[in-house]
Amino acid sequence: MKDTNLNVNEYLPLRDVVFNTLRQAIITGEFAPGERLMEISLANRLGVSRTPVREAIRKLELEGLVIMIPRKGAQVAKITEKNLRDVIEIRTVLEEFATVLACERITQDGVIKLRQAHEDFIHAVEKGDILDIANKDETFHDTIFQATNNDRLISIINNLREQFYRYRMEYVKDIRQRSNLVEEHRELLDAISTRDTVKAKQLMRAHILKQQQEVINNIQEA
Repeated sequence: MKDTNLNVNEYLPLRDVVFNTLRQAIITGEFAPGERLMEISLANRLGVSRTPVREAIRKLELEGLVIMIPRKGAQVAKITEKNLRDVIEIRTVLEEFATVLACERITQDGVIKLRQAHEDFIHAVEKGDILDIANKDETFHDTIFQATNNDRLISIINNLREQFYRYRMEYVKDIRQRSNLVEEHRELLDAISTRDTVKAKQLMRAHILKQQQEVINNIQEA
């Protein structure tokens, strides 16, 4: 485990700051699946008392990111095939719908933003920074969501962002898949910008399900 820095936000209670910091460390892989979360150790690293750490761990357990093991305490929940399929089922429905709306509603400015997001993703892949690749991948998809002009849909997707992000990180860790992602994004860009709804929907579904299978393969190989 690397040293974890507390991301201080003067507008948030300390317990929320600790929670956000630990959650970010889990979804980015800084805390590995199965790693124990020791209250005293985390409190010392973050420079806080054990109380906000304990409260944060309880909230993380409710989100499914942490599990409590009898006589062992808290540990980072492992990525399971069942959890992955549950998340992907939701993501597939939401992103297919978002893609259809984006095809119907995207503006010329939206096309420009999506093209720029694609270029930014290519640059991130070329640099090879895993966190940057995941963030730029997320930005590409966020740009599609924004093109829907549906605030409710965007809000629902944002509420599931952390769960999506954890599996996104697992996928982009595989160097072999990055060139495939670039090509899949290019195809999505072309289909959405030309308002080819049927093709874009098919591409998005294939894009997501391919990621699911690759992450499952990685889980089974681990």
